[in-house]
Amino acid sequence: MKNFKKILAVVLALALTAVIFAACSGGKNANSQASDETESAAAADAAAISTVTDGKLTMATNAAFPPYEYVEGDQVIGIDAEIAAKIAEKLGLELEIVDTEFDSIIPGVQSGKFDMGMAGMTVTDERLESVNFSDSYAKGVQVIIVPEGSAITSVDDINENTKIGCQVATTGSIYAQDDYGVDAVQEYSKGADAVQALLSGKVDCVIIDNEPAKAFVAENEGLVILDTAYVEEDYAICFNKNAGALEEQVNEALKELIADGTVQSILDKYISAE
Repeated sequence: MKNFKKILAVVLALALTAVIFAACSGGKNANSQASDETESAAAADAAAISTVTDGKLTMATNAAFPPYEYVEGDQVIGIDAEIAAKIAEKLGLELEIVDTEFDSIIPGVQSGKFDMGMAGMTVTDERLESVNFSDSYAKGVQVIIVPEGSAITSVDDINENTKIGCQVATTGSIYAQDDYGVDAVQEYSKGADAVQALLSGKVDCVIIDNEPAKAFVAENEGLVILDTAYVEEDYAICFNKNAGALEEQVNEALKELIADGTVQSILDKYISAE
């Protein structure tokens, strides 16, 4: 009988030890469960998305459009670069930025060379025929740069005889051609080239986005921005029309970043309140 009691005591002790171990183990898992679930969800999202390169989100841009994208050292930085990095992080992907000519972005997205295009790009009816767009993440304003003392003091002073400089394929160029005719617009591969043409007297004014316009005027003495805006517009990310899940998940990530204030904090970092 004594032996039986000893055996029973040992069995009960072992059972109690197992229960305590299981409880401790369960507590440890509970503490790390949220992190594990987040990592698993990101991994599952990344696996479900079809991208140009597995594990990477390839973004095409034209890094000559400060403060949205520009080169510093050997890196492309700016508003679009930082927003894209946050999106890639949410999707469990590595961001790869490809710097290319602005008018090559949409064709590259269409052909599947890039996953998406992000370059201070305005949503227009013409572009919607070729690509899809995300929700808007920023407002853009097209403005007019002129030399100090110019006879052009407002939009009303521009006509079909005005020589207008624009970056090729931008909305500033598109709108100017629609308003004043193709012959009135001289296109340049970069906004900076259009500004140099203005400084040398080859064009009478330059139509370009307000933010790079401020940078160009700050860098080049003798230029001013007219008080009257030329046009206001929305910036968004463009996708191949067959992007499917990629477009949906990038847009969902963008919505979350807008909702939690991340996008606004990035905008505020680069664009000072006036």
